[in-house]
Amino acid sequence: MQTIAAGYRSVSLLVTINWDRLLYICTIVFALFAGAWLGSILH
Repeated sequence: MQTIAAGYRSVSLLVTINWDRLLYICTIVFALFAGAWLGSILH
């Protein structure tokens, strides 16, 4: 149980530190999917 709690705290810390990078990556992925979707509809 202590190992799970320590793992959760370390992941939480990484997310807290790098949340802007995660948001940036998610935005790029969303834009790629949206572009592919629009391209398939308009083609």
